[in-house]
Parts: sequence; C-alpha cells; structure tokens
Amino acid sequence: MSIMDYLKEQINHINKRIEEVKSLLDDPEIAELAKEEIAELEKQKEALQSSVVSPQSSENSESLTTDSCILEVRSAAGGDEAGIFAGDLLRMYTRFVQNQGWKIEELDRSEGKLGQIKEVVLKVKGKDVYNKLKYESGVHRVQRVPTTESSGRIHTSTATVAVLPEVTEAQVTINPSEIAFEAFRSGGAGGQNVNKVSTAVRLTHIPTGLVVTCQTERSQLQNRENALSLLRSRLWEIEQQKSTGNITEQRAIQVGTGERNEKIRTYNFPQNRITDHRIGKSWHNLDRILEGDLNDIINSLKGDNEG
Repeated sequence: MSIMDYLKEQINHINKRIEEVKSLLDDPEIAELAKEEIAELEKQKEALQSSVVSPQSSENSESLTTDSCILEVRSAAGGDEAGIFAGDLLRMYTRFVQNQGWKIEELDRSEGKLGQIKEVVLKVKGKDVYNKLKYESGVHRVQRVPTTESSGRIHTSTATVAVLPEVTEAQVTINPSEIAFEAFRSGGAGGQNVNKVSTAVRLTHIPTGLVVTCQTERSQLQNRENALSLLRSRLWEIEQQKSTGNITEQRAIQVGTGERNEKIRTYNFPQNRITDHRIGKSWHNLDRILEGDLNDIINSLKGDNEG
C-alpha cells in the first residue's frame, strides 16, 4: 500500500468513526464526551487531509520547499572506478554548493575500500536550490584511464544522482506506528566503529518497505530527524512517479539502473569534454566543471526545459 492510499484509508476510517460517535449525541449522559471525541477526530482528519495533495509533475512543483533538497550520489557500474567517480561527483557538487553560498549537510555515507564512495546522502539549503539542481538526476558516465590501469586503456564507469525536494510534515505525514526504528553505532570505511554510542538511526517504513539511515550527527535525536526528512522526500518521490506511470519504469527514467548504456551525461577525460545527452550540448572545460563550475550546464538545462 502506498502512503497516499494509506492516508485516504485512514480518513475513511475516521469519517466512519465520526458518524458512529454522532449517534451518541442524543444520550444526555455521554453527549459531552461524544462532542469531545468528535472534535479530536476532526483534528486528526484535518491533519491527514493536509497531507493528501494531488500529485504534481516535476514541472509544476511551486508548492514544494524549493530552498532545500536532498542530493544522493551512488556508485554504479564499473567497480572501483565507479566509486572513485562517485567521489569526484560528490566533490563537484560540494564545490558548486559552496560557490553558490548555500549550506550543505551530510546525512549518510557508505564507503568501500580506499575511501571510495558507495553512497552519500546530502541535504542542501539555499535560494531556489531544488529547481537549480533537479535536472542533475540521472546516470552520469565517465570515460577515462583509471589510476589503477597499467596498460593505459580507457574504461567506462557510471554513478547515479538523485535530487529530491525536502518535503514538510504538512505535505507528507508519516504515522509513527508505521515506522520501525533501530539505533546502531556509526561506522567508518570498511565498517569499523568510530562511535561507541548508538547514535546512528535506521528507519523502515513498513507499508512501502523503504529503509533510510542517517549517522553523521553525534546526536541520535538529530539523526532521527534527518532520517524522517529523508523518508518523507522518498515517499513524496514515489507518489510523483505513480502519478505518471509505473514506479519501476519512472525510477529508471530518472536515475536508471546505472548500466553503462543508460546516461544523461558523459564526462570524457581524454577529450576534456562533458556532454549532456538530453539537450545534445557539449562543453570543453571538464576540468573546471569538476571543480564546481556548473552554472553554464544548469542554465542550459533550465532554459531547455522551461523555454
């Protein structure tokens, strides 16, 4: 059951309960208690109704909080080189965010050997940040000679990027009883413990099976709040995907499976070139772009999609 179906089911349940309680208003002995229960049920109903919003397309998201978003980078196809490339993308976005004067907060990180990035989840805050970064979602492909390649052969690897708006509690309400909570010790690269206290948090949303973790804060409470924020964004994403078709198909459209032949952008090191395949445009300053100079690309994508 999706979160939207769940919310609607709860509203129907409350409506039935209200009708049942109204039948008690004629009994003078319990009429006052019935009024109080009806008032409480109406409050619950109002809270749930505020969360049942009509799904919006990515082009019509004005009601979202566009000044805050979740940015996820994951290594995909290509083994160790994919993890290195994911780290390059992380640095690129971090420097872009810093150049914009935005704030960035790391919510979760998973590393492989030698510090290679398996997955990193960031929260970014700044003026209109979601609308500027949302077109970064997809499969990013790199073509270069890895540092581990002795023969000089060019390899192709991929990493995936997902950009989600940070969704408020009013837009997506999560029933606490539908969340399985687990606290554990934060871990560093290779899984070694770096914290003797169980401050890291893992939340499982039972109706959908979604699992999120946050472990970068020293406070378990702060990690829990960050995990809830991330969970709301991912639940919102599911509803957006369902509004336009099959969830699996839409997820593939946004970030793909990470296979080498699925790409929105190619980073070609031998030619110092970056190409965005959605708009068929290339730039020959790859070195500067990887240092965070993304303005030309982002403005071109916004112009093509909004023009």
